[in-house]
Amino acid sequence: MEPLIEAAAEYFVIVLIAATILLGIIVRSITTIVTTSSHERSRREIAAYIAEGSIPPEQGERLIRADVSRGQRPA
Repeated sequence: MEPLIEAAAEYFVIVLIAATILLGIIVRSITTIVTTSSHERSRREIAAYIAEGSIPPEQGERLIRADVSRGQRPA
């Protein structure tokens, strides 16, 4: 067990940097998943409003385009 502790102490900075990078990747992935699902949910809601006749298709299209132009990725 002591060689393992000594090796960890010797490479502490490298292990810390690797853990930080891994945590950043995980957080970025979760952020992307949440953002994408929210975007798709909004698109589905707009489509539902169009289908029930609450808004005309032209207005729905403008809403979707406005969302894309704010920096969202197009689907």
